[in-house]
Amino acid sequence: MRYLLMITMAFIVTNVNASFSDWFSGSNKRAIPAIEKPIVEPIKQNQVIQQTPTAKQPLININTEELTTILDNDPSVVLIDVRAPFEIKYTGTIKRGQNVNVMRGWIETQIADHAKTKDTPVIVYCGRNIRSPLAARTLMNMGYTNVKNYEEGFVTWKQELNPVWVADYEPENILYKTPVEVIENVYTAVGATQPYTYENSNHNNNLSFIVTNDGVLLFNAGGSYLVAKAMHEEIKKVTQQPVRYVVLENSQGHAILGADYWKQQGAIIIAHKEADKEIVAKGEAIYLRALNIQKDKIIGTKVIRPDVTFDKKFDLTLGNTKIKLMHIGPSHSPDDIQLWLPKEKLLISGDTAFNERMLPVFPHTDIAAWIKTWDKVEALAPEFVIPGHGEPTDLTTVTKFTKGYLVYMHNKVEEVLDNDGGLVDAYNIDQSAYRDWGTYRELHRQNVARIFKQMEFN
Repeated sequence: MRYLLMITMAFIVTNVNASFSDWFSGSNKRAIPAIEKPIVEPIKQNQVIQQTPTAKQPLININTEELTTILDNDPSVVLIDVRAPFEIKYTGTIKRGQNVNVMRGWIETQIADHAKTKDTPVIVYCGRNIRSPLAARTLMNMGYTNVKNYEEGFVTWKQELNPVWVADYEPENILYKTPVEVIENVYTAVGATQPYTYENSNHNNNLSFIVTNDGVLLFNAGGSYLVAKAMHEEIKKVTQQPVRYVVLENSQGHAILGADYWKQQGAIIIAHKEADKEIVAKGEAIYLRALNIQKDKIIGTKVIRPDVTFDKKFDLTLGNTKIKLMHIGPSHSPDDIQLWLPKEKLLISGDTAFNERMLPVFPHTDIAAWIKTWDKVEALAPEFVIPGHGEPTDLTTVTKFTKGYLVYMHNKVEEVLDNDGGLVDAYNIDQSAYRDWGTYRELHRQNVARIFKQMEFN
């Protein structure tokens, strides 16, 4: 048996190159097939040979200086933070208009929402350059041709004191930010320069108060009972004087929904007469919109009407402080009011003036009238301005964020109309200079559409 196996193995080895038919043929010669045409064809003159790359394309890494230069000069770039939302909530993210958040695990399915074509410039980053190279490589494998990786990451960006957007500055407090002193006896709690969210607790406007020797005046009631209560706790840290007056800048939810709390504390609620009409007509809808976003944070909140209304002006003397409430003209809403301290030359502008974020144009906003109203703001010549949104600043700054934007958009839409253009042409108006402003992403297309529709028939 062993001898038979040895003979068989020898047969296989010696015929390993033979074809199956050769084993059963009578000849020891291997049949050679006829060649009908050359296997390798000659290269024709000027013929281009297409080659498939066998190696990965190199990943381009950039540093902070290079990232800043790109963001400053290219409004079309998409900057993607691939970290999880809970990380961003507690650490912040890069505060630039091109910045979006797409988690590493969702990059394949969500990239098309932000990069409309495969040649769109894309820069990805994470905290410490662990996830972002993987995300960049994924995009390159998907066919995106202009991908870079910010290798220094958000940790370095923040350490070098570059602009950072924070979801909530006070995680242990329902207020987005706690009050700071602007000038002696005048304080403001700056709200988030973004739409109201559950995280910012509807504190996305400025809540300001004036301390006198005979009580406190608060400008804006806050966006809920709990926000008002938290604001009261902050006021008590500054003074034990009671809050005697609460002024509602307009009828928006973040201005009025905390009014019932203050009413329970004995304060007198003051508003423009048009704000009272809006509260009567739309109060329930305002409450329900807030409830949809704030959920449990809206507990205890009740819509109430103001105790006192006025039309053009309402003067107060609280202790030794003279306070002027004014309605100087139409601005972003017909019911906007302002507070003026003549001695201190400080203006609490309400939503007549904006800082750090794009202003909203509502269906009822008359931007031509708003521009004219601005002449009265300039006539006051305030030295200090607490805007409706954004940090306290000066007249020059709020003029840039308010009148400057309004005039630019009015003129550009007028050009479109003069050239018989339509809404599509209006959408193509270049607003990239404002891309780093808060709420740009949410408002810039909505604003131009509303301005166009208003001006089209005027």
